[in-house]
This record gives sequence, C-alpha cells and structure tokens, in this order.
Amino acid sequence: MRIPTATYRIQFTPQFGFENAQAIAAYLADLGISDLYASPIFWARSGSTHGYDVVDAAQLNPELGTTEAFEALVSKLQSLGMGWLQDIVPNHMAYSSENHYLMDILEHGPDSDYTDYFDLSWNVPFGDRQERILAPLLGDFYGVSLEKGDIQLQYSQTGLTVNYYSLKLPLRLESYTKFLTYNLGKITRTLGRNHPDFIKLLGILYILKNVPSEVVGKQRQDQIAFIKGLIWELYNTNDAIHEFIEENLKIFNGEPGNSDSFNLLDELLREQFYRLSFWKVGAEEMNYRRFFTVNELISVKVEEMRVFNNTHSLIHQLVAEGKFTGLRIDHIDGLYNPLQYLERLRENMGDVYITVEKILELTEDLPENWDIQGTSGYDFLNYVNGVFCQTENQSAFDKIYHAFINSSVSYASLVKEKKHLILEKNLAGDIDNLSVLLKNISSKYRYGNDFTLNGLKRAIAEVLTLFPIYRTYITADGISDSDRACIQEVIRQAREQTPLLQNELTFIEKLMLLEFDDSLTQTEREQWIYFVLRMQQYSGPLMAKGVEDTTLYVYNRLLSLNEVGGNPSHFGISAAEFHTFNRKHQANWPHTMNGTATHDTKRGEDLRARINVLSELPQEWEQQVNTWSYLNQDRRSDRHGFAMPDRNDEYFLYQTLVGAFPFDDREQSSLVERVKDYMIKAIREAKVHTAWLRPDSEYEEACASFIDKILDPSISEQFLAAFRPFQERIAYYGMFNSLSQTLLKTIAPGVPDFYQGTELWELSLVDPDNRRPVDFEQRRAYLSAIREQIETDILKLIQELLNDKTDGRIKLFLTAQLLKARTDYLSLFQEGDYLPLEIKGTHADRILAFARRQGDRTAIAIAPRFLTSLIQPGENPLGESVWQDTHLQLPSGTSSAWKNVLTEQLLKTTGTLPIGAALADFPVALLVSAE
Repeated sequence: MRIPTATYRIQFTPQFGFENAQAIAAYLADLGISDLYASPIFWARSGSTHGYDVVDAAQLNPELGTTEAFEALVSKLQSLGMGWLQDIVPNHMAYSSENHYLMDILEHGPDSDYTDYFDLSWNVPFGDRQERILAPLLGDFYGVSLEKGDIQLQYSQTGLTVNYYSLKLPLRLESYTKFLTYNLGKITRTLGRNHPDFIKLLGILYILKNVPSEVVGKQRQDQIAFIKGLIWELYNTNDAIHEFIEENLKIFNGEPGNSDSFNLLDELLREQFYRLSFWKVGAEEMNYRRFFTVNELISVKVEEMRVFNNTHSLIHQLVAEGKFTGLRIDHIDGLYNPLQYLERLRENMGDVYITVEKILELTEDLPENWDIQGTSGYDFLNYVNGVFCQTENQSAFDKIYHAFINSSVSYASLVKEKKHLILEKNLAGDIDNLSVLLKNISSKYRYGNDFTLNGLKRAIAEVLTLFPIYRTYITADGISDSDRACIQEVIRQAREQTPLLQNELTFIEKLMLLEFDDSLTQTEREQWIYFVLRMQQYSGPLMAKGVEDTTLYVYNRLLSLNEVGGNPSHFGISAAEFHTFNRKHQANWPHTMNGTATHDTKRGEDLRARINVLSELPQEWEQQVNTWSYLNQDRRSDRHGFAMPDRNDEYFLYQTLVGAFPFDDREQSSLVERVKDYMIKAIREAKVHTAWLRPDSEYEEACASFIDKILDPSISEQFLAAFRPFQERIAYYGMFNSLSQTLLKTIAPGVPDFYQGTELWELSLVDPDNRRPVDFEQRRAYLSAIREQIETDILKLIQELLNDKTDGRIKLFLTAQLLKARTDYLSLFQEGDYLPLEIKGTHADRILAFARRQGDRTAIAIAPRFLTSLIQPGENPLGESVWQDTHLQLPSGTSSAWKNVLTEQLLKTTGTLPIGAALADFPVALLVSAE
C-alpha cells in the first residue's frame, strides 16, 4: 500500500481541469506534496463547480478535459513520483436530465432496467407504495409554472420531452398515443387514408397500443427506440406530418392567460411515472432518498451488487492500472450498510489507501472493524483548532455573548430545537416514510397493534433528535457495545422527555437492539433489520442539517469553534486532550488524514486562527464589540421597532470581519461583496429571520445594506477607525497561530492534507467562496525564490520573512521546510511513537510540544500559542528575552545534539531544552536528533 507523505486537495472545475493540474504538478512536488488529492472527476452535471453532482461514475467528466489530458496528467504525476488520491461519491447522483439511468426510470417506470439503482419508494420491500416518483424541481407551484408556460412539451430525435428551463424529462411510451391521436382527423384529411405515410402513422399507433407488457429490459428498449425512429423519420420526410406534430405541440403547450388551454398538457403530465412539483414540496412529501435535504441529489442503492459494480467500474480500472493510488469515500454515513460497502470496496480495489469522510464527536472512535486507514481529517481539525482557544475564558465569553444578544442561550437546547425544526420543515416526508415502515411492522404484533402513525412518527422524531452522534452501525450480524449503549441512552432520554410515548419508544428500542421474538419468521426478521438500517441513514442528515447547517449559524459565542464535526459548547481543547487524541491516532489510525481546511469547512484555516485570538482577550473584545455596535446603531434598518440585523447576526458579522479582512488593501474592494454573499447564506442557514424555504427579502436586504454602510469609509469613518487597529492586531497574532497549526498538522500522527492555496494565508469563507481561483503562478515564484535563498543565507531569508509576514511567504517557507523534513524522515513520522513533552517555567501554558521517536531517531515539535500577553504587535516570539525560563523536558535517552530542520541551525543541550534557544530564529521549531 502506498501511504501518502502529504496530500494536496485540488477542486477541479470546468475552469480548472486536467491540463491546469498538470501545469502545477511540478510545483506541488517541489513543495513536498506526494499525492494529488482530487475532487470528484467523474461525469457531473454540466457546469458543476464541485463534482459531487455525478451523472455517470463510469465516465470521466468531459468538462475537465479529454481522456488524453487525463492520461497526460497521470503520466506527469508518475514521472514526479506522485500518487493520486481520488474522492469518490458512492451515495448519490444528480437528479438531472443528464442522468441517463434516472431518465430511463422516469420514462419506462417499473419496466426500466435501472429501477434498482436509486432509493425509490418502488424499492421498499414489504410495502406496496407505487406512487409517482416526485420531481420537486420547479421554482414555483406546479399550476403557476404550467399556466405561465414555463413547462413545455418539446419534440426531438430522442422523442417527446417535458422541458422546464434546462430540465428535460422524457414522456412514457403510452403518452405518445395521446399526443399523436389528438386531432388525428386533420392529418387524415390532409394526407388521405391510403397515403403510405398515413398508413405508417396508423401502424405506429397500433404498435404503441400493443407493446406486450411482458416485454421488458433490453427488448423493450429496442422496441421503443424502433418506434421513436419511425416517428422521427416521418417527422423529417413528410411536411404534413411535421406540421401536424408542431401544431399539436403548440396546442398542448397552451396559451398563458387561458387556463383551460393547459388541460391537455396537465392530463399528459398526470399519467407520467413522475410528478413535477414545486421544490418546497420535497420537504414534506418525499418518495426517494436524497443527499441530506438536497432535492437535486438522489441517493444510489450502492448496496445492490449490480449497482456497486457499475458505479465503481471505472474506479476499479484506474486503481488496477495504478493511476489512482488512494480513495477518499464521500459521506460514508449515508450508505445503507457502510461496513458491507467498505468490505466490498476493499475486495474490489485491493490493497489501496482508503479514508472516509466521517464526522466523529469529540470522544467518538471510528469502528474498529472498518478496513480503512482513517478519516479525511475533520476530527483532527477540531482538535488542533481547539488548542488555540483559551479554555479558562469560557465563562467570560458566555457573559459577553449573552449580554450582547440580550439573551441566555443553551447550546444543547438549541441543537434539539433546530433538529426538530429540520424534521418538521425539511425532513418531514422522509420521517413519514420511516413511520409507514414502522407502522407496517408494529401492526403485526399485539403489543404494537394500537400504535398510531402519528405516535410512531413523534417517537421516531424524538429518538433521531436526541442522537448524540452521526449514526450507529447496527447490521443483521449484530450490534457493538458502543452502539448498544448509545441506543439505550437515547431511549432513556426520550422516555424522560416524552412520557406519553413510552410504549412506542420501547418498541423502537426493541427493534434497534435486534431483540427478536422467537416467533418471528425470517421475513419478519428481515423487516426489522430493514427498518433499523433505514433509520440509521437519517440520523446523519439530521445532524448535518440541524447542527452544522443551522445551529452553527445561530450559536455565535466564538465562531472559530463552529466547524464541521465540532462542538462549540466545548470551549477549546486542553493540551492533555490533544495529546491523548494523537496517541490514539498513532496506536489505531497512524495513516489517517490531518486536515485544517476542506471544501466543506465553514471558514478558512487562517480565519479561524485569527478568531481564536479573541479567546485570549475577553475584556478587550467586549469593549470593542460594544463600541462598534454603538457606532453602527444608525446603520441598522428598522421594522416596527425591530432592528435589522438583529443582535445575534450583528455579533456574527463582527467576528467574521475580524477574521476575513485581507492583509492586502487591494483585496478590500471584493471583501464587501464576498461578506454580503456569505451573510445572506449564513442568515438563511440560521433559519431565524429568513430561510431557503421562506426567504425574507426585507431582512436580507437590510443585512446587506448594513454591511455596505459600515464598510464604506465615506459613511462609517468613525467605525473603521475604531475597528481596523484592533482587527490588525488580531490578524498579527493569528499569523503565529497559523504557523503553529501548520507545524502540528504536519508532524502529528497522520497524513497532512493541504487544501488548495492554503500554503499562503487562507481567509476564505464558506463555499463557494473557498472555491475561488488560486494564483499558482505567485506561489510558484515565491517557492522558487525561497528555495534559492535557503541555499545561500537561510537566516537572512527568515529575517526577511519575519519582517514581511503579511504576504504569506513565511507560511509557504514553513510548509516547504516541514514537508522536506517529513520526506527526509518519513518512517519516523509515519511510524514513530508519539510522546507528549512536559513544559515548565514562566510561560509553560503557552507552549505545546511533543516528540516523535523511532529507534534512535527523535524529532521534537514546539508550537507556541496564546501570545497576546507575551509580545506586542510588531514583535516576534523569539529568544530567551521572551521565553525566559520556559523549558521542556527531553525524552530520556535522547541526543544532546539537535538540528532545527526549519532553520538548519544546530543546538546542543542535555536533559532540558530552553524554549528560547529552540525558538531563537523562527516562531515554531522542529528539532531532529543530530546524532
């Protein structure tokens, strides 16, 4: 197995394809990256900027380049000794006209060859739900869209389709008869009954009415293609038939303003295998499983072996050919049976490096029976971020936050409230489906005979709301001790909070714990298991939408902690907790990924590093934020005595501005629009005053206007004069946090992952802001100059970088030096023991240090933190004058001679190591034993 030394995440887009990646490959190799980590590169919806809306996983995305361009990129990487870690999407595909598997189902219904491809109500075993597949893709109510003429019938070589802007859905075969027989008398009179083409048309109608129902699969598709070909031939060769079809199209498409003129099209749409509807309908009526709550992403039944083989055929080929050397699995928790999937994947792909996108709570562990190398790094991100939050100031920040928003909020209560909100507003249809499943099971047992559908729905909602983790992994093979304890605790809490549902909750617990009655038949056991596995698929989406995409935009005490997989009620991480986490990683998952930024993170890694500085300055932060609010009080809008933005959103905005303000004044012009776009997304996600389902344009416009005004020097000179000095001070200390974070990520157990562009300062906001183009030419030029200066006079270079930190070259220098060291001592960092180091002296709490040891080789990482009371802006945390008597205890039996591989300076010491000596020239240190 190839274990990456370091990965670099590239977001492929139509504007940045295979040729662009080939152009930067040498730069990445020079930086010290061993493996390109690619966003999904399979055929996606046209114009996709992220690749997760796949329409065919068995083909490369032509918008990223030709097959030849892909092969050239692979060859370039291989010539540089680099691998390719590929992000794959097994859980869902795009609900799109370009998804030919789905379109086949919508055209042929149960006779389609692909009915087992997607999680549709048709596929529910032990049930008889055969309603039309929902197509909740309209921008307005169905009737409004129809009578405005937005829904149009069109005809082309592929046949009759229903078009709604770029959406194009096929008509079932039976609908052709209704269309072609309408006004048939006219074409009869025009051509005459004996005209050969009229006879052909009658023959087509006869065939349409008499396609045998037992004809299915390829044979049926061939017959339909033959019929469509005959119609198309007549349409193109006979002017009268061409005119007849065009006139019928015009009649069926109706006249806006004449409601009755749309009756024909309405009738035609009602007989399809799908039901076009307003997109909001998907929140309450849903008969296919989605990715979270996204109607445009339909979930795949990858548990079906045929589906697995098809969707993984190209992946398998590229792994077998050595072009993909690793796989990252997107949204593992969305799968019906993650363990089964991973076992099949390992069997299919062989001994390849595999990580999964898995959100772990702070004390949660990966299932030990997963044959993978670890996660894609959110767990590490939240631990390394948390160590830069000063935990002892939690109560002070509680008081500041509650006083500013004039309310005392409980994070736990908010989580439960927002989860209930998502269940009621976004996942109601999905919970209905689960409730029907449970009702079908319970009605067969005397102790469940009186359960009502409403009671079961409330019980399911309560259980899912109280889930403290993303999901459990119960299968037909059994239940782990940790999952059993989780279910029992959730049910206990649910009984306390909803005592009227005791019996329903007891029944759910019995099912979830697989406590089968002896009298159950094999079919009834399978029903239980099916419900349990389906139930487990919804705790993850609820956590994601209720916590990550709602609560984390409402609970704004310290935004640096509001991150994917994080728990902002936990105010920071202690050094002991960080060391314990790393020791467990080294023991159990030594090759897991260590991330600090991803395509999904809520804010850039250096933006978080800045906001963490606030945790050190509660009194000053309180004074500043109240001053700003006072100065900006006249910039708010008023609606019947209610100020817009409200106090919570205003508090959110000030932290965002402190974190996002660029170093370069030339970038400030774009900041206003970026922050406005971000703020609209944030307040919609919060779902307090506005939401995606119910936008409040007045509130949104008031927030955007507030941002315009406070960032306009001609209007808010006084605010900016108060804001900028403090913001610049926070930004100064944030740079040191970022350098320490980079060191910890690269040297801690695991594979360090670098999101595109983060080798310089990274102050992006949530997507799509973090997918902006990266200036690789600038980075290449910076790195080349740094490499040259390292060879000539490294200390002079470091001094220059320290004098001009704001351009980010100091972070690039550190990254390159760390990755060089990681390559030079690869075995040490991949396999070496992890040893927390004891720090003593005046500033012991401001140093985080650990050693990596393998045999007689030891490396020591030293990362400062909490520097606001140690140095002033403009000063550097260097030398004994700053660190005084602070020192660390060297591991027993280690060398007395050390080389700082960042500065290339030698250091001699015995027993203890003065921090001032280790940090004599650079703000962080990586020492490697020189003997």
